[in-house]
Amino acid sequence: MCGIAGIIDYYGRENSRGNIEAMLQSISYRGPDESGIYLSAQAAIGNVRLSIIDIEGGQQPLSDPTGRFWIVFNGEIFNYKELRTDLEKKGNTFNTKSDTEVLVQLYSVYGSKCLSLLNGQFSFAIWDKQKEELFVARDRVGIRPFFYNIRDGVFSFASEIKSLFQQKNISREFLRESMSQVYTFWTAISPNTVFKGIYELPPGHFATFSRKGFAIERFWELSFNKPESTLSFLDSVDRFHELFSDAVRIRLRADVEVAAYLSGGIDSSATVAYIKDIEPGILNTFSIGFEEKDFDESVYQNEASKYFGTTHKSMICTSKDISDSFPKVIWHSETPILRTAPAPMLLLSELVRKNNIKVVVTGEGSDEILAGYDIFKEAKIKRFWASQPESKIRPLLLKKLYPYLSQMKDVNPKLLRSFYGYKLEDINNPFYSHLLRWNNSNHIKKHFSERTKQTLKDYSVLDELEKKLPSNFDSWDQLAKSEWLETTIFMSGYLLSSQGDRMGMANSIEGRYPFLDYRVIEFCSSLPADYKLKGLNEKYLLKRLLKNRIPESIIKRSKQAYRAPIKSVFLSDKSADYVKEMLSESYFRKADIFNFDSVSGLISKIEKTGVSSEIENMVLSSVISTHLLYYQFIEDQNKEFNRGVLRNLKIVNDF
Repeated sequence: MCGIAGIIDYYGRENSRGNIEAMLQSISYRGPDESGIYLSAQAAIGNVRLSIIDIEGGQQPLSDPTGRFWIVFNGEIFNYKELRTDLEKKGNTFNTKSDTEVLVQLYSVYGSKCLSLLNGQFSFAIWDKQKEELFVARDRVGIRPFFYNIRDGVFSFASEIKSLFQQKNISREFLRESMSQVYTFWTAISPNTVFKGIYELPPGHFATFSRKGFAIERFWELSFNKPESTLSFLDSVDRFHELFSDAVRIRLRADVEVAAYLSGGIDSSATVAYIKDIEPGILNTFSIGFEEKDFDESVYQNEASKYFGTTHKSMICTSKDISDSFPKVIWHSETPILRTAPAPMLLLSELVRKNNIKVVVTGEGSDEILAGYDIFKEAKIKRFWASQPESKIRPLLLKKLYPYLSQMKDVNPKLLRSFYGYKLEDINNPFYSHLLRWNNSNHIKKHFSERTKQTLKDYSVLDELEKKLPSNFDSWDQLAKSEWLETTIFMSGYLLSSQGDRMGMANSIEGRYPFLDYRVIEFCSSLPADYKLKGLNEKYLLKRLLKNRIPESIIKRSKQAYRAPIKSVFLSDKSADYVKEMLSESYFRKADIFNFDSVSGLISKIEKTGVSSEIENMVLSSVISTHLLYYQFIEDQNKEFNRGVLRNLKIVNDF
């Protein structure tokens, strides 16, 4: 795992060693082991490396044997051994044992078609010195980031936005339309980011930049268009077992120790169970608990660790811990966030790193591809309710979804209707399953400043999203539509970024996700809906597979969403000093996204009553994270955070 950066300037104005070094230094925590730069008259590309495969021989930049193609690569190609064997049969020879060399040679043979052969998590750039063309690509679901900027004929790219901002000619300004997207979907809609002129390469895409300009293409798309599997349910369980077992097996490939997260839920328990089957022996596992018992799952974590016989380390996270770490979370996320959940993930990766481990296997992706989230069940109940909208019995089914929320225990049908009944009968809306969640987030916008309201008065985030829907979206079943939205928007844009790559790489930790092996994803997308969500029983196929493989209590426990405290983080005596400053009138005026009087009135109400709703908590997190982002990235454009040292710097001059 690494960080990459580069500048392509055909006039040689900006692709200097000093510029590329500054870009790499700003993200050196992504690759603290060694670094390298390739320099030519037109190109400067560089890498900071976290050494995991071929520790001695995998230093970048690295070229094919002819010296024509030069690569910088962030990620892992898990099937690199098989790909190398195929290339050797074609006569290719290798100087290293790294997956990076396999990748660059694969590109030299197949060009962009090589992407369909890759099983991995990646973003990379390859400079073709003969054609004077840059080729860039990003993995299918966006596990690894890739950002870019184009201005005055110069193409710049990097693993993180702060790296691009090391160039003095790139301005720093919020894009309010993208902010509006974040405060609805929890993420900007790819390829936009919250910064004007900064874009991300969308997941499953590649692009080229040359003297002819910039061109982008899709090489993979999540689709439910294939005929449903003809396999019986039990045969589907067996096929999933084969695919998932191999997905785990190849994700254990490393020249360093591989550990695992163990959250106490089904997904992490599944990955640990399969790791222990494939590689019996000592396995280090890690988890995080919470001081506030409403959020804590330590009992299940300890039970799972004991069941699997792992060497387990955990930490208890307090509201003060979250408050103290939140500025660092925003520095690494590079976007506003609506919840504090990324903060404990940052602290957990720090615990892993303190134990001298670089790689963890984790269970993200299962909920999206196997219908594990409550939002899928919620949509199913609401459709059932919508056929008899005046029913007082049908909405009571919603109480079954959130037993961990104390406010749901004594709620009556009238209150359920007032909250969950939003656009209840709009069942033909393509976004039906997510309308309630997005409407809840939209309450944040009631606190916008006048300038923001004026800028966005004719702008619709839903219209923007509708442009991104696949052409055959309407032909899919309701669960498929919900899964596409959750996977493409929330998982790729938020979960794998603000809670995934960014929090892990902040402490030089690589996460690996066997549920997101593209073979597993494509198989699950072909399954009948009731193999995944049978009645209101989520992840039905996975639970059947895991019977007698993980503790029965974990299979049977109610789904508990991963959450972290908010109100006690920002509005208590445990709150860090910066909170008061970020809520001061001066920062409302500087960032000019939110209205000071409106937010102050909300805070006064919370402090007076001592109670805050989930929606009000999201307002708090959104405002403070937005102002921190402004402070860190815009207020002082010469501010330098976490500028690191480039270690074992390798320079390739190719003039």
